Amino acid sequence: MRKLTFAMNVSVDGYIAAPGDDLGWSVPGDELFQWWSDRVAATGLALYGRKLWETMSSHWPTADQEPGVTAAQIEFARRWRDMPKVVFSSRARPVNWNTRLVTGDAVPEIARLKAEDGGPMDIGGATLAAAAMRAGLIDEYAMVTHPVLVGGGTPFYTALDNWVQLRLVETRAFPDGVVLTRYEVRR
Repeated sequence: MRKLTFAMNVSVDGYIAAPGDDLGWSVPGDELFQWWSDRVAATGLALYGRKLWETMSSHWPTADQEPGVTAAQIEFARRWRDMPKVVFSSRARPVNWNTRLVTGDAVPEIARLKAEDGGPMDIGGATLAAAAMRAGLIDEYAMVTHPVLVGGGTPFYTALDNWVQLRLVETRAFPDGVVLTRYEVRR
């Protein structure tokens, strides 16, 4: 059975995007960028909601060809393109870069993917992750907390019907006051 992790940048007040889907506050420094790149390299399958897919696929497929690109950005772009991905969207649209599209109910498909053999899975995107949270499919939460209050926007967590007990498995401080906290779900 595969492990499913919800990992995102988050503000101190709990948002993954500020109002207007502004992500400008979450630009990573070099060390954090390398952590994200290493995470992509270790991911067996990435699950994306439509909005996060649109954000990632509008930049990373060709980011390694941009003027002034760094070696770390070239590495991330290559890793991202190569990583197997599933995009969940109610609208049919073309997807590329080792990606397939699922237009049906996400929860049964995520459960099916978890039951398969394979490497760990990451899930990204607030709506998709919220459905997986409510269904009890997430095994780990990785919050990369940036020292900013954005005052509203897209929350990291969704409302739940029941408590979810967590166990702290890692904390790490990055430059610029960014802190990683990883929690496993107690089952």
